[in-house]
Amino acid sequence: MTAEPAGRSAGVHPRGGHVTKPTLASRQAALVAALVAGAPVPQGFDERLVGVAEQALRRKRAGQVAAVWPHLAASLGDSWTDHFSRWARGRPTKGGLRDGWDMARELALLGELPPLGVAELAMREVTVRYDGRTAPRPRRCPALRVVPGGVVLGVFGRAYRLGG
Repeated sequence: MTAEPAGRSAGVHPRGGHVTKPTLASRQAALVAALVAGAPVPQGFDERLVGVAEQALRRKRAGQVAAVWPHLAASLGDSWTDHFSRWARGRPTKGGLRDGWDMARELALLGELPPLGVAELAMREVTVRYDGRTAPRPRRCPALRVVPGGVVLGVFGRAYRLGG
C-alpha cells in the first residue's frame, strides 16, 4: 500500500485543480446519450463510427423486443428490424416489454398495426395495466378489448380470445 505524497489528497491534481474524472464522466454520458437517445455526437468522436454503433444497438434492441412481442415482430415480417429501428431512433430504451408496448400502441393509433399485432396488444392489455410511464402491473378487474373478428377477455390474469 502506498501513501499519498504530502500535500496531496485523492481527486486533486498535483499542480492544483481537480482530476478530470467529472469531465470523463460527462463525456461518457454524452456518448451514451448519442448512442441510445439520439443526442448529438460529442466532440472528438467519429460521427460515422458512432452512427454504426447506434444502429447496431437499435438492431439488438429490436431483437430483444421481438423476443417479448413475437406476434408484433412477425406481423411486420422482414421489415420488423428496420421498422423498429426507425421507431426507436432518439428514444431511450425502457426495456423490451415497454418498448414493444409503446411501439404497438403508436402503430395502433396511426392505424398501421397489423391484425396479429392488434391481437397481441389486446392480450397484454386485458391482463396487465400499463400507462406508458410506470412499470406494467397485473390487472385486478376483468377487461375486454375488441379485435378483428372477435374480442379478447381478461379475467384473473388470463386472456381468452372469443370469436374469429
